[in-house]
Amino acid sequence: MAIIAMVSAKGSPGVTTTALACALSWHRRTVLAECDPAGGSVLSGYLSRLEIPPIGLLPLAAAALRDELADTFAHQLVDLDATNPGQRLVLPGINDTIQAGTIRPTWEPLTAFFSQLERHEPGYDVIADCGRLTTSAPPWPLLIRADLLLLVVRASTLRTIAPAVGTADMLRRELTQYGQGPGALALVLIGDGPYGRRDIEQRLQLPALFELPDDRRTAEVLSDGGGRLRGTERLLRAVASAEPAVRDTIARRRAHLAPTSSEGISRA
Repeated sequence: MAIIAMVSAKGSPGVTTTALACALSWHRRTVLAECDPAGGSVLSGYLSRLEIPPIGLLPLAAAALRDELADTFAHQLVDLDATNPGQRLVLPGINDTIQAGTIRPTWEPLTAFFSQLERHEPGYDVIADCGRLTTSAPPWPLLIRADLLLLVVRASTLRTIAPAVGTADMLRRELTQYGQGPGALALVLIGDGPYGRRDIEQRLQLPALFELPDDRRTAEVLSDGGGRLRGTERLLRAVASAEPAVRDTIARRRAHLAPTSSEGISRA
């Protein structure tokens, strides 16, 4: 794999929890990159028990302006798994929305750098938590060039599903105009509700790649820290079982695009 970007619409939280669960459960080396312009939350939540200096996306963006990404990247990471060093890493996000404007001009080089990480030694996949698409400065270069773009939707009520309709339409347009088509776009559904998977797929005109249970205890630990994860929780089991589908989807899309692959059009 390479870059898996995750976003949500207004009223449908769960992107950070889903991205973190994937980073903790999947088998390949992974970097969870907090790319939400509204700010990251892993350091203040899941890793809040640790004393971590101010590192992460903002210093990395500054390094991009100096063309020093390769030299700076490793120093901006935090290890999520002390028992298996170097396997599951996180690139902390910004802690102030004002910083989003500073990062915006660097999304192009950051995206190019992330896309090369799978070919490094050791190689890494990047799970990019891009938050809710309600900010004025989404990381468009990252979204349109991701190998897989997942729209995370809570399936509990119409209130959480309806805003995703407009978001799905917008993402399709952006991928069609600036990327390599909407084929990289799919859904992740969280929880149950009055609408089934097929109903939601039809309403949003997108396939659901996988579904996750509404495992609130595990979600609280991933969101706020302070608890212990054993790998047997329903949410972590469901995320782990989704990994083959994610890998197969990316492999099929790459095979399809290989004869006509291009860099796409720049999206300011």
